[in-house]
Amino acid sequence: MDLGFAPQFGAFRGEVREFIAVHWLQPGAKNESSERLERLFRAAAIEKGYYARSVPRRYGGSEQAPDIVKAEIIREEVKRAGAPPELRNNGTNMLVPTLLEWGTEAQCLRFIPGTITGEILWAQGFSEPGAGSDLASLRTRAELVGSEWVINGHKIWSTQAHRCQFMFALVRTEADAAKHDGITYMLLDLRQPGVTVRPLKQMTGHSEFCEVFLNDVRTPADWIVGRHGQGWHVSRSTLKHERSSLTGLSWTDSMLRGLIRLACDTPRDGRPAIMQPRIREELAAIQAASMALTYSTYRATSMVGHDQDPGLFSHMPKIASTNLAQRMARLASLILDDQLLDMGGVNRKWIERFLISLSMSIAGGTSNIQRNIIAERGLDLPREKRI
Repeated sequence: MDLGFAPQFGAFRGEVREFIAVHWLQPGAKNESSERLERLFRAAAIEKGYYARSVPRRYGGSEQAPDIVKAEIIREEVKRAGAPPELRNNGTNMLVPTLLEWGTEAQCLRFIPGTITGEILWAQGFSEPGAGSDLASLRTRAELVGSEWVINGHKIWSTQAHRCQFMFALVRTEADAAKHDGITYMLLDLRQPGVTVRPLKQMTGHSEFCEVFLNDVRTPADWIVGRHGQGWHVSRSTLKHERSSLTGLSWTDSMLRGLIRLACDTPRDGRPAIMQPRIREELAAIQAASMALTYSTYRATSMVGHDQDPGLFSHMPKIASTNLAQRMARLASLILDDQLLDMGGVNRKWIERFLISLSMSIAGGTSNIQRNIIAERGLDLPREKRI
């Protein structure tokens, strides 16, 4: 099996390298401030057709035909040169593709250009204190008053909401409708009276997540995505893209190399931890699992590139990535042993990775729900009994 790139992509790789050399690596560029330089590089990459490839030009993108092989080459060369990668956040990963699928022309023109450049930052307003995995139980409500929706409710686990200007949220607009009906997908401005954002202290010591209180918050009547009461269906698109953003392969390779260095540098019983058979055996098993995920993804990528359906595999990378991250974190905790208790030590990043790995079973849809989807929709197994 040849897992390399076809010869015709060699010229494209050369073009990407030349572009990076001119716009990022040239000596004069370093005289700019880092923030301005990154902004200029990303703007040039969009103009060249390397970033925002799926976004039409009229919305500020580069409007390129889908080509996952070229996208992978761009990612590899940008990473190799240490150039600014394409922006990846709630807005670019989830909202932009959702607007392209469901949004109106006015919404796309208003929000997409600023989102792909980073001028507009978005918080996600899906989960609530009583509606996590069972998202359809949400109780935040909106009532149409004249030309505006008036929203009241409480959202939680909204990543970086304290830094965002806008939120895309699910709200209940028909109290008497069935559980999955009567939910509407709305856009709202967080910089208005009635919005209270409170960062939540996590066990890592950071405050990445927030809870958001909405008290008579208003948003224009036409800031709904999809039709009124169709929010549950629209949200499926958003969650699909969220899961996709959690399954990239670049972090797997770098985390594995870091794990091997940790095992080589950490003493256990007077010797490097990697000398212990138990640790070497688990490292080998992790590397095998990482290679299996990588090459399976390459195979699926190749199938998509040849207009073939990868089938059930498209549902599996999120679970596999979650399991792999947790397995790496567990081995790191075994290597660190008592040092895991020292949050101020030099191995803090591994301690944080261990703690964060616990949440990956929830992010982007819980692993158990994903397994149910694979079993019921992919393998046609009987549905789980409902109480």
